[in-house]
Amino acid sequence: MCGIFAIISKDGSPIEPKKHYGRLHSLRQIAYRQSGKQRHRGPDYTGVHCMTEDGVIMIHERLAIVGVETGHQPLFSENENIVMVAVGEIYNYVELAKEISKRRGNYKPKSDCSVIVELYEEYKEQLVEHITGMYAFVLYDKKNKTILVARDPFGIIPLYIGEDVDGNIWVASEMKCMVDVCAKIEVFQPGELRLGKADNLAKQTYFKQSWMYETPCMRVDLDRLRTSLENAVRTHLQCDVQFGALLSGGVDSSLIASIATKIRREQEPNFRLKTFSVGLRNAPDFNAARMVADYIGSEHKEVIFEIDDALDAIRDIIYHLETYDVTTVRCSLPMLLLARYIKSTGIKMILSGEGADEIFGGYLYFFSAPNYKDFHQELVKRVSQLHLSDCLRTNKVSMAKGIELRVPFLDTAFVNYVMSVRPEDKIPGDLNCLNDKRMYRIEKHILRAAFANNYLPDKVLWRQKEQFSDGVGYDWIDSIRRVATEFVCDTDFAKASHKFPINTPTTKEAFYYRSIFEEMFPGNYAAQTVTRWTPRRDWGCPEDPSGRVQTVHRIHQ
Repeated sequence: MCGIFAIISKDGSPIEPKKHYGRLHSLRQIAYRQSGKQRHRGPDYTGVHCMTEDGVIMIHERLAIVGVETGHQPLFSENENIVMVAVGEIYNYVELAKEISKRRGNYKPKSDCSVIVELYEEYKEQLVEHITGMYAFVLYDKKNKTILVARDPFGIIPLYIGEDVDGNIWVASEMKCMVDVCAKIEVFQPGELRLGKADNLAKQTYFKQSWMYETPCMRVDLDRLRTSLENAVRTHLQCDVQFGALLSGGVDSSLIASIATKIRREQEPNFRLKTFSVGLRNAPDFNAARMVADYIGSEHKEVIFEIDDALDAIRDIIYHLETYDVTTVRCSLPMLLLARYIKSTGIKMILSGEGADEIFGGYLYFFSAPNYKDFHQELVKRVSQLHLSDCLRTNKVSMAKGIELRVPFLDTAFVNYVMSVRPEDKIPGDLNCLNDKRMYRIEKHILRAAFANNYLPDKVLWRQKEQFSDGVGYDWIDSIRRVATEFVCDTDFAKASHKFPINTPTTKEAFYYRSIFEEMFPGNYAAQTVTRWTPRRDWGCPEDPSGRVQTVHRIHQ
């Protein structure tokens, strides 16, 4: 996981620095300065390649995970006609390298991302049909003077695209690299690619699945589900550096840690995974996490934080997140403190359980789903917005401290399988209300049932979900809500719709975060990159995103 940055001339001619770029005299200086705002993503190396005559410059901020010694970027084709910067992990690169070797002779990839260049030479933009992983890349074809930009199917890796006042194209992993110089900014959508010349980049949605448009009818196969997740974890363990796993004590992160341990012990019987939890003293998550750590024999560390320490970082976290969404800010502050500690241990890659709630319907408000069709459509919505919430949070918070975070639940093949399972098998709650004879069923029931033997203690396997911002300690949300409210007076809040006509905040807490965001990322284009995470109000759910306010939490906890 790294950071990428590119500026591409609107007409293929050299770019002349303008006054609005500041006291800089070359395109290289401008680009280096702007990319420096995301240099925390790549603390190991900065690679710059400037093609002055074509008006193109690419920069790569590297965090070395695979091919530590050989994987510096930008990457080039053998004839140097193709130049690329990429971020992420291509999990099937070993298999792809073998296929390329059969066609070209002895081919040794410099890193996992280097196969993208060879695949482009063979398949052009269809290369995205051959790669599996989390990624974003910008590729420039010197011969044809064309650009290819693409982002992974679920937006695990962030990507923004903008246009300056002269019409030149800017691409970056984080919005902060362009917000002060671009007249237009937008989120580059997951599963999308753009191809062509800078003044005519054609959009294509390359990731299309039937479950996005139709309610599926396939029954779940628990053996297939279990095997599919195990395969996903196996691919996500490829790295050349020390790694660990987040362990909240919820079923999602606990399963990932357990599966990873089993896989590594196939070759290292005494392997002990390094696991990490964060919370206030006596946080609900700690007991469950300890139970899992003892069960799988991990080397476990609890990071205890004080409320004031987390509150100190509100401005920092909004800067790194580039969002004002309430639930994202709440979750991210404890995670930032945890990431800082993990970085101090020398670990550069961490496994996490994000994504399971979106594909299985794990959030507690899903108990209020009125029918199977609406339940499935809400899953599709949550998956399509992962890049604006959970993926955004986990990537930007971990990368703020130079740590790569991997999410096996969002393996493309695994998501396609789970999302193709009929909603009857996944929907939680009292199914009698849905004309079904079965009794009350806990959320993510099929996931738990698939791993019912020798993976986790039953108390954890069948533990009700605690959303991360709740599980770190109930006092956390109460405190951050109270402090944020204190900064907003009634007079200012009454003018919220006038001050913030786009995504108008409806609580003082939301107003506070939005005010900070506006200072750092002014303008409507920046504000429009944010989508707020809220439960379904039309299902009778409270507006507050905390799982604690859902009725089922009080009844069944």
